[in-house]
Amino acid sequence: MSLYTRSRIPVENTLSNAREQAAERGYDDFVIVDVDAHHYENRAWKDIVPYMEDGPLREWAISMVKRGNGGGASAALTGVQLGNQEVGGRIIRAGRNFSDPLDAVEDPRHPDVVRMIWAMDQLGIDYTVMFPTPMLTLGLHPQVEVEVALARAYCRWLTRDLLPQDDRIKTMIYLPFNDPAETLKMVHEFKDVPGVVGFMVTSVRNRMVHHNDYAPVYAAIQETGKPLAFHAAYNWTEPSMTQLNKFISVHSLGFTTCNMIHMTNWIVNGLPERFPNLKVLWIESGLAWIPFLMQRLDNEYMMRTSEAPLLKKLPSDYMRDMYFSSQPMERHRNRRALEVTFEMMDAPNQLFYSSDYPHWDYDVPSVIYDLPFLGEKEKRQILGGNACEAFGLDPVIKKAPSRR
Repeated sequence: MSLYTRSRIPVENTLSNAREQAAERGYDDFVIVDVDAHHYENRAWKDIVPYMEDGPLREWAISMVKRGNGGGASAALTGVQLGNQEVGGRIIRAGRNFSDPLDAVEDPRHPDVVRMIWAMDQLGIDYTVMFPTPMLTLGLHPQVEVEVALARAYCRWLTRDLLPQDDRIKTMIYLPFNDPAETLKMVHEFKDVPGVVGFMVTSVRNRMVHHNDYAPVYAAIQETGKPLAFHAAYNWTEPSMTQLNKFISVHSLGFTTCNMIHMTNWIVNGLPERFPNLKVLWIESGLAWIPFLMQRLDNEYMMRTSEAPLLKKLPSDYMRDMYFSSQPMERHRNRRALEVTFEMMDAPNQLFYSSDYPHWDYDVPSVIYDLPFLGEKEKRQILGGNACEAFGLDPVIKKAPSRR
């Protein structure tokens, strides 16, 4: 195995408090699962693009990488996302600084694996479900064949080169959702691959989730028993979003809007009844929108039930059967608002903890553990128990012991 370099960088200081919290709160005593953490696949384009099957597309991608690996190649391969998401304010981003070696040491594992395991131990996490970053907006690429080729190449690289290096890191397979037939092929190819705990659709796209072309996909995923997740992001070029003149505005609304649209189509068109055993998870939308959509859809449905003939119960009841990730969990001076949100969504059974590390707004496990209205059992379920059950993870503590 080739040697990689691992650097010790200033960002380590930003997780020192998390390490102390892990020791103080006794995270060693129970399993914690992070269902949404990221790495920067743009640092590995030269390793990923050789996995592309289409010869001309592969040669094109290789030429883009040669022009400039990293940000330049990502812009060419996945498209450009407007906004200053990369600006971290007061937070130093591990993902952006890791490639600058300081006090480098040899390590036989890939740098992304080394960095992820290190961060997990600082946070007190046993398992992490790792996702790409620039590829989250690949669903907007005007060439569907590029999304297909890059998605398959990335997933093969990830499952063959990275995941075998440490069984604490898992993934949900990126599905090239703009091509239903190729999406189905991806499900069949990766459904039994070690380290794959589910499948993921990037929500920033303009495909109707209820289209019948996706019925074979949902049936196939349902048969695996693994969850299907919709991972939110933002798109400043979407017509309604172009009215917003500040990044804080599009960041606030974009992550919630894309998943609200997909969920509304999912429920109103009766997909929970058509695929009753399909586990559905909504990632990185926060939680504040859930009570709103529950109330709004219930109200509309009661007045126009004929437009949703497949439904056998209220829309909010279907939402309560779904899973959600905690990040970013909106904090408000009215703590009762969050408590009511937890009650309405049945958080003790349906909520998963996620950090979104190393993004600038990541959450440490204490955002759940320190909630005063949760009991100890409820905290442990949200932080790890629910995810272990849904993903079929072995509930054995694997993190490095904290210093208590």
